[in-house]
Amino acid sequence: MAAGETIAGVGRHRQRVDTFRLMYVCTGNICRSPVAEIMTRHLLVGRLGGRLASRFEVSSSGVGAVVDSQMHPDTRDELAPWGLDGVIAGRFRARQLRSAMVRESDLVLGANLRHRSAVVERAPEGLRTAFSLREFALLAEAVDPDVLPADPVLRAHELVEQARFKRGLVPMDPEDLAIPDPMGRSQKAHHDAVMLIVDAVARIVNVMVAPGR
Repeated sequence: MAAGETIAGVGRHRQRVDTFRLMYVCTGNICRSPVAEIMTRHLLVGRLGGRLASRFEVSSSGVGAVVDSQMHPDTRDELAPWGLDGVIAGRFRARQLRSAMVRESDLVLGANLRHRSAVVERAPEGLRTAFSLREFALLAEAVDPDVLPADPVLRAHELVEQARFKRGLVPMDPEDLAIPDPMGRSQKAHHDAVMLIVDAVARIVNVMVAPGR
C-alpha cells in the first residue's frame, strides 16, 4: 500500500494516512512535553531526513498550560548535549490542550497516566489513541516488527493499532511509567525528567522507523 492510501480502522477523523500526527501532553507545556516534541523531531530528521520526517506532525500541549510561555530555562538547558537548547527551543511557545487537538491526532502521549486520563476526559475519542509516554514505549517494543509496514507513516499508524491490542498484556509497574514534574525543583530533577523522556522517545522512534533507515 502506498503512502496516502486509506487504512480501515485508522484515523477516526480522517481516512488518508499520508501524514502522522503525534501530540505530547504534560501539565504546563513548558518542561516535559516540549522536550518530547523537540526530541522526536530531532530523532526523526536524523533517521529519515527532512523530507520524510516532515510527514510527521509533532506537537505538544498542556492540561493547564502556561500559554505562550517559553520552555522552562532549566529544562531548556538540558537540551544542550544535542544542540537543541538554542534557536529550536527558543521558538517554542506553550499551548493549552483542546479537545479538537485530540481528535486531530493519531497518537497522544501524556507525561503520566493522569495526563492520559485528562486527554480522554476532554475527548472520549482519544481512548483509542492516548497512552502515557513510557507506557507506549513498552507497548511499542512488544509489537512484532514483522507486522509493521516499511513506509514510516504507515508504520506509525499500524504501530498505534498494534500497541492498543497489547494493552493489559505487557507487564508494567505504574510507578515505572511516571515522569516526575521538575517544576520548582532542582536542576537534577530537570535532568532526570529529560533523560526519562529521551529514553522513551528514542525507543518509540526506533520502532516507528524501520531498521536500516
